[in-house]
Amino acid sequence: MRNQPELWKFIAARLKNGRPVMLLVVAESSGSSPGRRGYKMAVGSDGELCGSIGGGVMEIALAEQAKFQLEDFKSQPAAEVIEQVHRKNSPNSSGMICSGSQTVIFRVLAPADAAAVEAIIDRLPPMQSHYLMISPQAFAVTHQPPASPLQEAGFEKLGDTDFTYIEKIGPANDLYIIGGGHCALALSEIMSKMDFHIRIFDDRPGLNTIEKNRFAHEITIIDAYDRIADFIAEGPHIYVAVMTLGYKSDETVIRRLIDREFRYFGVLGSKAKMAELLKSLRDGGCDENNLAKIRTPIGIPINSRTPEEIAVSIAAEIIAIKNGGII
Repeated sequence: MRNQPELWKFIAARLKNGRPVMLLVVAESSGSSPGRRGYKMAVGSDGELCGSIGGGVMEIALAEQAKFQLEDFKSQPAAEVIEQVHRKNSPNSSGMICSGSQTVIFRVLAPADAAAVEAIIDRLPPMQSHYLMISPQAFAVTHQPPASPLQEAGFEKLGDTDFTYIEKIGPANDLYIIGGGHCALALSEIMSKMDFHIRIFDDRPGLNTIEKNRFAHEITIIDAYDRIADFIAEGPHIYVAVMTLGYKSDETVIRRLIDREFRYFGVLGSKAKMAELLKSLRDGGCDENNLAKIRTPIGIPINSRTPEEIAVSIAAEIIAIKNGGII
């Protein structure tokens, strides 16, 4: 929800035609608020919407407010902050009763902001770090990181009418799928709708499921899996799913990556196959603590049978880990 290409393209098209757009950004949220930090919605002067800040009556009301402000946007402040509480009797109630709160930025984007919007579109693939900065004074893209460590977004209210919001452009997470078969294709399709940059690796040139895969952001054909470590980063936003053609290539990949630190490291395979594979790794001297990091059989147990069902179970496990539902 943070960096939807369609939202920025929606904005760019209207700015190109000389029409202003109101950008709504959830800067902070707490409790059971439906909108989470980084959620965005654009409202055109014709009332057309793109994106979401959480839905419901709250979103409808804010969209109407945005449309009203755009009717005379030159006399309105360039940006403002609206704080909502999702409780029935609160003075600034959103109309929802889910017992949370959220802070929403309203930022008018005029044709003069078109260059910054195009810069965001160009930098959505995370080839290098860039940051979106929003304040009443500026809407800009910068290569300079903020002074404090940033994970996904940062918001600081500096006064009644002043604030700074900073967000790293591009997906917050990286998913490396090692193996490009049917399950990888199905998983790519599901995860392409999430906040993940998807990379596929396989050692088989011309594979039909690779050629059909228009969902992955990057596809790499490598000459041998024993070089896989050269391509895989590590860190708290890195997720790895191993699903190569066979047992031996899975083992090769695991041996090359077992010492790395990932948020998620899963291997596709039946219980019997994975028991044999783990035994082979133990016999080969792999540390037991490292082996304990491997999630296998991969995915949430839903008795999945087809590649699509398997992909759903894997996606569910990854999302649960990302959101703290599974430790």
